[in-house]
Amino acid sequence: MLLIPAIDLKDGRCVRLRQGDLDDATIFSEDPGAMATQWLDQGARRLHLVDLNGAVAGKPKNESAIKSIIKAVADDIPVQIGGGIRDLDTIERYLDAGISYVIIGTAAVKDPGFLRDACSAFPGNIIVGLDARDGKVATDGWSKLTRHDVFDLAAKFEDYGCEAIIYTDIGRDGMLSGVNIDATVKLAQHVNIPIIASGGVTDLKDIEALCAVEDEGIEGAILGRSIYEGTLDFAAAQDLADELNPS
Repeated sequence: MLLIPAIDLKDGRCVRLRQGDLDDATIFSEDPGAMATQWLDQGARRLHLVDLNGAVAGKPKNESAIKSIIKAVADDIPVQIGGGIRDLDTIERYLDAGISYVIIGTAAVKDPGFLRDACSAFPGNIIVGLDARDGKVATDGWSKLTRHDVFDLAAKFEDYGCEAIIYTDIGRDGMLSGVNIDATVKLAQHVNIPIIASGGVTDLKDIEALCAVEDEGIEGAILGRSIYEGTLDFAAAQDLADELNPS
């Protein structure tokens, strides 16, 4: 089980949101590069970046912070990023800069042709982010709820050739209320590509629960508020995951 610390960027700072609300942000660090190094030193094997301003604006907005993270850790571990990625040029710039995986969320839903082109142009580098509330996909930094069923879109995007799907339960994100295991497993059973769980991971019990269903196709989990507020020790969590499901 790959446990992935999240670094959410807003106005150049590392923050965490509750349920995606930009007005409900807690600042955890003024130095994104140092934060990335902290997780690397604790044994992280991948980092998850979100450009929150970019997600709303529809284009990258935290370039300086992102560059500092790439400089700090990208030679050692893969870095994936999402938020405001709407065109192939942006993807190419990120990959050229040292990013390993680019996450397409809103644009995948609104412009499936773009996602298809991205998967074709950059095979192995494209991850789709599906953020849902009650089974319906949300877009535009979670501000708009669509009528699209998350299972239907996942199956379609798998056919396009995306590398993996990050599934976020918006209702649990940043709330420390536990992972929606049932919904995550159902999505994993619906496709043949890896699912990365996101939203609600709180403590070691959640890690145990995720490891118990890893064989269903759940490759990893993104950890956010829990590792910043101390309800989950990241190094201990990764050690537990490795112990339960050794590779």
